[in-house]
Amino acid sequence: MYEEAIKEIRVRKPKMAICYDFDKTLSPDDMQTFTLIPSFGLDKKTFWEESNALAKDNLMDNNLAWMYQLLNYSRANRLPIKKEYFNKIGAVVPLYNGVTTWFERMNKYADSKGIELEHYIISSGLKEIIEGSKIASQFKRVYASSYLYTADGVAEWPAQAVNYTNKTQFIFRIAKGFYEEYDERVNNSMNDDALTIPYENIVYIGDSATDIPCMRLVKNFGGHSIAVYNPDQKGARREMASLIHDNRVSHVCPADYSPGSEMDVLVRTIIDKIDLDDRLEKLEAVK
Repeated sequence: MYEEAIKEIRVRKPKMAICYDFDKTLSPDDMQTFTLIPSFGLDKKTFWEESNALAKDNLMDNNLAWMYQLLNYSRANRLPIKKEYFNKIGAVVPLYNGVTTWFERMNKYADSKGIELEHYIISSGLKEIIEGSKIASQFKRVYASSYLYTADGVAEWPAQAVNYTNKTQFIFRIAKGFYEEYDERVNNSMNDDALTIPYENIVYIGDSATDIPCMRLVKNFGGHSIAVYNPDQKGARREMASLIHDNRVSHVCPADYSPGSEMDVLVRTIIDKIDLDDRLEKLEAVK
């Protein structure tokens, strides 16, 4: 019995997850600004000002407010929004340098270390736009705001609104393996050895205040949180550095995912650490 347990430990393949915000983390701006908002004859500044005012005046969640605003404009302009349209917009959303090849490179490197790597999106943006993007197939799950659709496929009501606080539930879902948004077992207590992915093997990459609860959670649980900034924006790194000072994130680096970039080196190093920690754990287990 003991020998069988030792054998199982030795052959066990460690699992790892990288969780990403989308807007300004993988893409340089809010996904709605590139095509969706202009399609109603609006500039992004006007749209967000109206949306934020709606939220403030009605004590609304900010994400519910912008989702409601989109529906309002679609009705006013007699332009019903369908899922296919969101997907089409997603296909042209620009991405930071290196993003399109990032996942294959990281998967290959993790595999060389005997680690099974999974990628997840946890975003306040629109799920249907992300699902139309060039990188959608790279994610095991996309957790994001989404609409309920009529029988004709027209968006009519928010089905899911992901904000900065409820983002954290998805970290627990990924760790525990309860992936469906309606599965309340995510609240169940679970021993560390029963986790699908240990918290220390989770990396969270985000760019703003809306990501801080997830970044702090992952860091506090022994994982790695990375705050990214637009490499073309002067002074952005200095602004992000306060997050390290406040003990909210583990690392800060530019949102450049190309080979040899600071992000590339950092995540490969984290993979190396997970590999070494797993080896040490296996050595301890067989003593």
